[in-house]
Amino acid sequence: MRASPFGTAGGRTGVAKTPLSLRKFVTIKAFISSPMSWVKSLMFLEEENRLLREKDLVLSLQVESMLNLQKENDQLQAMLDFKKKTKLLLKPAHVVNKGIQPNLLSIVIDVGTNDDVHPNQPVLTPKGIVGKTVETGKNASIVQLISDVNYRLSVRILPSGATGILRWLGDRKAQIREVQKNVDINIGDKIITSGFSKIYPAGLPVGKVAGVYDERGSFQKIVHAILHNDMSSFQYVFVIIEESNEME
Repeated sequence: MRASPFGTAGGRTGVAKTPLSLRKFVTIKAFISSPMSWVKSLMFLEEENRLLREKDLVLSLQVESMLNLQKENDQLQAMLDFKKKTKLLLKPAHVVNKGIQPNLLSIVIDVGTNDDVHPNQPVLTPKGIVGKTVETGKNASIVQLISDVNYRLSVRILPSGATGILRWLGDRKAQIREVQKNVDINIGDKIITSGFSKIYPAGLPVGKVAGVYDERGSFQKIVHAILHNDMSSFQYVFVIIEESNEME
């Protein structure tokens, strides 16, 4: 008896497998006979990838926008809380531009003489001093920043009560000179305005002590400070309209 062409060694029936060489032949034949289908598939994949990249970019921009709005909201809430706690007469302002003077590091704010803002008025955020007004128009003012190389500020260090003159070093760092050598100053001590200036009321926050060094051949210390404000990140400030009032 002859075996069935569809049988197996054990007598069981089944479907014969297509030889490997035949499958390769069919695949090659399909590619040769219909190349446009492959091209269309590649074009479809490229278009799909492009749409996914665009969608990813839009989502990234939306997330960044939400983070910026949250940061702005936090700044405004901090300003509102600060205004409630202080006795100072404050005028809120929005930073609208950076200053354009080549020899003055400054910002432009959207308040001026129409808002009782005049030159030599302190400018601060709830964290502390950022500068002073130097030029005012009817609806805008230029503020010299504490980070300007020519800016000087009379400060007091607490709890010792030592005083000195602060100037900017860079990257939120400042240096205080003319500090008496015999006073006890420690890292982390609070730094505030001294009240000696006609511009700044006493007690405005400035920063904290980051280092204390004895100056050789002198009766003075050199104090390094970290300022409370990041000078590149704030969008809103206060201008102190009345100097005579003091913070609680």
